[in-house]
Amino acid sequence: MQKKGPTKKQSQADRMVIGRDRFAAISAVEGIRLTPEMERRAAEFDRKGLSPDERIRAIVAAHRKE
Repeated sequence: MQKKGPTKKQSQADRMVIGRDRFAAISAVEGIRLTPEMERRAAEFDRKGLSPDERIRAIVAAHRKE
């Protein structure tokens, strides 16, 4: 008998989202800190109101080697 996986609706409802401040606190425990450049980029994304997909594309573009 095959198990059915969660439906798309169920898997989205089960996700937990934490804010940037809480994520920074958790990361600090692991010794991970944002560089000043990363903080500027995040502030710019907020100012522009970028979607998560747009943010990912911008980050990838910033680190892409030419």
